[in-house]
Amino acid sequence: MSLQVGIVGLPNVGKSTLFKAITKNPVDINNYPFCTIEPNVGVVSVPDERLDKLAQMSESKKIVPTVIEFVDIAGLVKGASVGEGLGNKFLANIRNVDAIVQVVRIFENNNITHVHDSVDPRRDIEIIETELIFADMVTVDKTIVRLEKLIRGNNKDAVIQLELVQKIQEILNNGQLANNIEFDLDNESQQTIIREMSLLTMKPVMYIYNVSDVNEKLSDDLESKPHVKLDIKIEEELMEMSESDAKDLGIKSHLNDLIIGAFDLLGLQTFLTTGKEETRAWTIRKGVTAPEAGAVIHNDFKDSFIRADVINWKKLLDAGSWSAARDSGELQTVGKDYIMQDGDVVEFKV
Repeated sequence: MSLQVGIVGLPNVGKSTLFKAITKNPVDINNYPFCTIEPNVGVVSVPDERLDKLAQMSESKKIVPTVIEFVDIAGLVKGASVGEGLGNKFLANIRNVDAIVQVVRIFENNNITHVHDSVDPRRDIEIIETELIFADMVTVDKTIVRLEKLIRGNNKDAVIQLELVQKIQEILNNGQLANNIEFDLDNESQQTIIREMSLLTMKPVMYIYNVSDVNEKLSDDLESKPHVKLDIKIEEELMEMSESDAKDLGIKSHLNDLIIGAFDLLGLQTFLTTGKEETRAWTIRKGVTAPEAGAVIHNDFKDSFIRADVINWKKLLDAGSWSAARDSGELQTVGKDYIMQDGDVVEFKV
């Protein structure tokens, strides 16, 4: 499962520097707007201490972590929704990702230009959100026209879909993001129209506050948003340091907070497999069943699923081995209706 998180924000807030630090890949970083035009894509391993411990127990030959793709999208500016600053191209890049992390500049530095000549995080967040809302309003208006035509042709699904789209239109007109709307996850018609519109403001959002001190207390409205605080310049400098030098200086990276937060933002969790050949983390969405999880390993596992042996990773470590866990009764045999839990270690029977 390959899912992408788009890094967005105004120009010169630290997006490309963050991308360089998190992916360990060099990208073009300059102190002027629109340095990034084509999006850079980097694959990042999700930190997981469970893998090392299970691999040691199983004497695995290799460890395979799960990953997330981060996409460095060029800086948006006011008016992007009507084409300002190559806005249409950048908005299209955002449309292709599964979730958004918005980098917001908090730090003060007169040597680094701000596109609006002052540091104001609330204004910057509002600018980005407004452009996404405007772009979605165009999509929604076109969708309503199309659905009304289908309704005149007695399309019953279109009636259900139009009701939902009009609710989304009202939310957008009130300046709110579409991810505030509640819709029926079991209603296939509603699911279909949501997928077809691919609304920018429907995507989950997390904020990266680029600060000069990660312990800095911000205003309640900023603190209440899902966020991670990073000193992105320090994160870049840590790339050039050895672990021992960083430890001597008392400097600690907080990038793992972002990676784990982004993984959770996508509504993902992992199950694990372990053995002599490898210990591996597998990515699944929260709430999937055992057969659906098996399909991540191999498509045939879903259709030919019989049962699975499952145990929490901690319980497996406490038991000391798979066979010991079976003998002690800690191993659970589950059927097709079992809902996977994060940290399950699984052996599928097909």
